[in-house]
Amino acid sequence: MLDKNKVKLGIAPIGWTNDDMPDLGAENTFQQCVSEMALAGFTGCEVGNKYPKDTAVLKKALELRGMQICNAWFSTFLTTKPYEETEKEFIKHITFLKEMGAKVVGVSEQGHSIQGTDLSIFDDKYVMNDEEWEMLTTGLNKLGKVAKDMGIALTFHHHMGTVVQTAAEIDRLMENTDPELFSLLFDSGHLAYCGEDYMAVLKKYAKRIKHVHLKDIRPEVIAKVKEEKLSFLQGVRLGTFTVPGDGAIDFAPIFDVLAETDYEGYVLVEAEQDPAIANPFEYALKARKYIAEKAGL
Repeated sequence: MLDKNKVKLGIAPIGWTNDDMPDLGAENTFQQCVSEMALAGFTGCEVGNKYPKDTAVLKKALELRGMQICNAWFSTFLTTKPYEETEKEFIKHITFLKEMGAKVVGVSEQGHSIQGTDLSIFDDKYVMNDEEWEMLTTGLNKLGKVAKDMGIALTFHHHMGTVVQTAAEIDRLMENTDPELFSLLFDSGHLAYCGEDYMAVLKKYAKRIKHVHLKDIRPEVIAKVKEEKLSFLQGVRLGTFTVPGDGAIDFAPIFDVLAETDYEGYVLVEAEQDPAIANPFEYALKARKYIAEKAGL
């Protein structure tokens, strides 16, 4: 069981409104989203496109509901744009996070990413060359130093359709980054999606994990995505992902490893679905009940 004094429970707004496909959940307001998160028993959340940009307004809305921001996605383009461009936007981003009281930032390399395209998620993933790997790891170490100096820990989100998706790519990334400046955002769903042993990755890097996404999968949908050469976003619309307790992943062993390695921070439910099909509040309650049973949170 996870230590309630060290581990907090959050949920992502992407189940209510999807940043990549704004038509999914267009009808759901920010107020409804954060109210239902709180009502379902969550105390932390990430940031969605409908969240107020004014930190004072956002803080008040969250404090009224006993909620706080624990992370916000940041897209790096270290392999396709000058480093300085990414750093400039990164500083703005973590300044916002620091004001909101967050302790980590989740970054994802979007240079050469196909996650937002119509390309086949299984057939068309970009593979970096040595020069691009050097650009990525050097840039991430620099950003990690910037973040650390501002009191924020940089965590990297391995993700389907990006240049860091597989266990081997995660290995190379971790081997060539500074543990003092760089941590991993562990996401069970993305590793399971591409057929990797997510437990092996978790056990190998548990001491360098500072943020966790609890994402479940529906294997039958993934099989369809693979067979029909569909894109990442097409898969999302079909229901590739779901909340813990509703898919194929057993999260009890994940919680056990996190407990054994004294994990401290947030574990966050993230399951992008079509809210017209999968009612966000209903699924948030389902996830909350399952996590209470399996993790003791």
